[in-house]
Amino acid sequence: MKYLKVLYVQVIIGIIAGVIVGWLFPSFSPVAKMISDMFINMIRMVIAPVIFFTIVLGIAGAGDMKKVGRVGGKGLLYFEIVTTIAIIIGLVVANIIKPGAGVDHNTVAGANPTAIPGDGKGLDWHEFVLHIVPTNIVDAFAKGDIIQILFFGILFSVGLKQLGSYGETVTATFQKLNKVLFNVLKIVMKVSPLGAFGGMAYTIGKFGFTSLALLGKLMLTFYITSLLFIFVILNLIAWYYGFSLWKLLGYVKAELLIVLGSSSSESVLPNIMAKLEKAGCEKSVVGLIIPAGYSFNLDGTSIYLSLAVIFLAQVYNVPLSLAQQLSIIGILLITSKGAAGITGSGFLVLASTLTALKVVPVEGLALLIGVDRFMSEARALTNMIGNTVATVVIAKSENAVDMLQYKAVVENRARILDEV
Repeated sequence: MKYLKVLYVQVIIGIIAGVIVGWLFPSFSPVAKMISDMFINMIRMVIAPVIFFTIVLGIAGAGDMKKVGRVGGKGLLYFEIVTTIAIIIGLVVANIIKPGAGVDHNTVAGANPTAIPGDGKGLDWHEFVLHIVPTNIVDAFAKGDIIQILFFGILFSVGLKQLGSYGETVTATFQKLNKVLFNVLKIVMKVSPLGAFGGMAYTIGKFGFTSLALLGKLMLTFYITSLLFIFVILNLIAWYYGFSLWKLLGYVKAELLIVLGSSSSESVLPNIMAKLEKAGCEKSVVGLIIPAGYSFNLDGTSIYLSLAVIFLAQVYNVPLSLAQQLSIIGILLITSKGAAGITGSGFLVLASTLTALKVVPVEGLALLIGVDRFMSEARALTNMIGNTVATVVIAKSENAVDMLQYKAVVENRARILDEV
């Protein structure tokens, strides 16, 4: 019975119960969605201040501002390389498995062009760049806009550090506030099994299994591609930098299950930051890489976007030349970055990509609505794992991780079964 007190066991029970309830009682889905949304909202209410305080405390406490700049530059370079690999893998697997071959777009349930979110014009990348700088920081905090909070946090940190000893009282106050926030987070995480239950019950109850009949091959292809990316590409990266991906995943297993249940990688963002700091990664690295990664290192989303474009081309029998597929890579390298912090961004970015490509009908997006929710779990999991690995990689490259502490905490997991 002692295992029932362990968080990840409770989350597993919540997920299983959610699947059963959603299957047997589909009318429960509105209530289930309310439960799931309430849990995610409880997490979101602390995300903005946690990110801000972590950035400020990490940068202001760093001894060398050049190191902070170097960490940011390394992070962005790493993000671009790895997301490019993710896009290419999505294209290659889609061309090999051909999930869209034989699918008649006229027979797929729910394939209604009017159901496409947004206006179909896609994202304005210039607007996204302008969006990085907040016009009102209070509004950025109110909306939980990660990238704007990151931008303001960096500027605030530099300004605070330039005060020297005069800024120490502010730093001390922020440290106390941050501890309070993480205590609040510990309280919130106690109800995460309910959040996972609600998320799964809603997904199964609302969408059922019928939409998987014709598009199941697409979903299966996406899951295979995501697993290939995690256990080949990310595993090789982890091996090269001298740490075990498996042990790192074991360390964050509770968070993985919460993401699976809630379909949101954002639901564990503060937890991942806290756990990586406990594992010995410097606060300045965690404070920069994790928030930036949630905006620029969306590996799962990159795979989904490239796979979806090829899938739609196959459904509409549109042959794509090598040059056109290389164009897809180039377009997605830009448009995928516009997905940061925008609800329903997957469809908007796809619309932007298809509009720029001008060979695949934008109306085809309606085909994906029925199974999109079933693929969102894999997207969220891959995004979360990718950012966790990225943080450890950058920390190791900067000698900004205490490896003795890392090995004690991550590899000796028996001592931390149910922490933050």
